[in-house]
Amino acid sequence: MELLQYSLRKLLSGIPLIIGVTLISFLLMVYFGPDKTYELLGKNPTQEQIDEVRHELGYDQPFVLRYGEYLKELVTLDFGRSESTGERVAGMLERTVPVSLALSVPGFVIGNLLGIALGLFAAHYRARWPDKLIMGSAAVGMSVSFLIAIIAFQIIFSSSFGLNWFPVRGWDVHSFADYLAYVTVPTMAIVFVALGYNTRFYRSVIVEEMSRDHVRTARAFGIPPAQLLYKYVLKNALVPIITRIMFSIPFVVISGSLLIESYFGIPGVGKATYDAIITGDQPVLKAVVSLTAILFVLVQLMTDILYRAVDPRVSLQ
Repeated sequence: MELLQYSLRKLLSGIPLIIGVTLISFLLMVYFGPDKTYELLGKNPTQEQIDEVRHELGYDQPFVLRYGEYLKELVTLDFGRSESTGERVAGMLERTVPVSLALSVPGFVIGNLLGIALGLFAAHYRARWPDKLIMGSAAVGMSVSFLIAIIAFQIIFSSSFGLNWFPVRGWDVHSFADYLAYVTVPTMAIVFVALGYNTRFYRSVIVEEMSRDHVRTARAFGIPPAQLLYKYVLKNALVPIITRIMFSIPFVVISGSLLIESYFGIPGVGKATYDAIITGDQPVLKAVVSLTAILFVLVQLMTDILYRAVDPRVSLQ
């Protein structure tokens, strides 16, 4: 009952965030966005034709009514049709979001798990050569542009100049073997770029936790290093780790890997968003921005619940 009441309070507290984000996106993309009146009219239109088109587009309606219609689209998840392709936006999301998840989740999971493992290892050997090697490698990885990493991995693993093991572009997946072939190179690029940031963050969190009094006391009592790192360090460092992981989820689910999908020609929601930005496709952009705001609210709720799961001292108030 306490958890249900807290969830309801958290969802209600997220309403101002959703309204704020949707209001800003409505102002930028709709109210002050491109005026499509003259795109639909020929040369030298009459005032009567202009007024008729503006009425059909709803431009002559009051601000409150137009914003209310925008919120209705958000609540019903009916964002109309794409102005570029004519496809229903809901159908486009239903088709592209699973592709983005299939593409991004492996790199997201592997990057975070490896980051935590390397952070633990570096923190255990703090200020010694393993720590310096890992942190130096992380700094090098962070300095490499994501685009450069994508191109490098593609040349090495997907071109005739390299190993030519995997497809260069596309997403022709009909079996698990096909999936592995298409997802491997993007996953390696995602892990390579994310690993440096993840490792440095997790290492700093773990090092801070290792300086706590209870860890020094456990070490003084002769607790084995593996047990010390897992039971006394990692478990107590889970709150910031969960925060970092959870608040990355909306970008993985909705935005996908925009650069990777665009570069490799993968038909996910990231590529659809990129195409919508290029063409000014408002219905698609409205859907992506609004759903990202909703996901942030849900992630905030789930994050607080996970805090309580890993640390009973956290109160659901």
